[in-house]
Amino acid sequence: MPANLPPNYYELEREFKREKNPQEKLRLARELLALMPKHKGTEKLQADLKAKIARLRRQTEGKERRHGARTAETFDHIDREGAAQVIFIGPPNSGKSSLLDSLTNASPLIGDYPYTTREPLTGMMDFETIQIQLIDTPPISEEVLESFVLNLIRQADLAVLVVDVSTPGLDNRLKVVRDRLEEKRIRLVPKVLEELKEPIFIYKKTIIAAHKFLDENGDVGLAWLREQYPDFTIAPTSILDDEVMAAFRATIFRALEIIRIYTKPVGKEPDFTDPIILPMGGTVEDAGLTLHKDFVRRLQYAKVWGKGKFEGQRVKNNFVLSDGDIVEFHI
Repeated sequence: MPANLPPNYYELEREFKREKNPQEKLRLARELLALMPKHKGTEKLQADLKAKIARLRRQTEGKERRHGARTAETFDHIDREGAAQVIFIGPPNSGKSSLLDSLTNASPLIGDYPYTTREPLTGMMDFETIQIQLIDTPPISEEVLESFVLNLIRQADLAVLVVDVSTPGLDNRLKVVRDRLEEKRIRLVPKVLEELKEPIFIYKKTIIAAHKFLDENGDVGLAWLREQYPDFTIAPTSILDDEVMAAFRATIFRALEIIRIYTKPVGKEPDFTDPIILPMGGTVEDAGLTLHKDFVRRLQYAKVWGKGKFEGQRVKNNFVLSDGDIVEFHI
């Protein structure tokens, strides 16, 4: 029986054979398996590919060593902390590390020369009652694209493309970053739309940080950016202005499309120290599930306080919550 493989399978297979990095090769192998039609004609191909995936997984997890060599440390996964995970990407000397230093308690290596950042660095950004994890990454250029950056982008909740708008060549620097990521099947988009997705691409919601917009010629670069990228959220940034940085924090929070829900024990004051984090459109049931699965089974009703609601409004499980709502569960 013929395999009848789709045309994009062969293109992906050629990329798989060229790739040398084990982590990236593992990702491509998994994509090949997902693309492969499942029928009798592909059974042997499926078995061979699954064996390759298992071998690559052992290799990337450090369980397979060659000639006694030590497995090199990898940076392709960072455990999520806080309300969300946001990754900073950009061309060389864009100011990513300076932003991380200003927004968090991290202490990245900052220099006025390219490629100062060689490995990812994390820090926690305070925003009102929550913390958001930020990740600084090595720069992306025509010559350099660290493979671990690709996996970090895929796992993050939001990407921030940081560009220096005060320096000439902004158009080309942005194009290089987007083109290099497209080569690796990562597409930076202002909003992820399900109906426009191509299966071989990872679509990552992205905002653009127009860094150093207060520097000489920064206003020109900012205006150009807004004209050329009208669909993207453009966030002016400058570590010289506290109000600008506060606005940037708020922009990141809004772009994440999450809401903070506070809980209130019956007859007591609400707890504003550790909110439940839900995606926009989250319901009372969703909030209850984050606390304990039995909440949903035993919940009789809930009372909600919040903007545009009656004080202590009685609601059912499917009631849609808003950012800042206070919920009192009755079981």
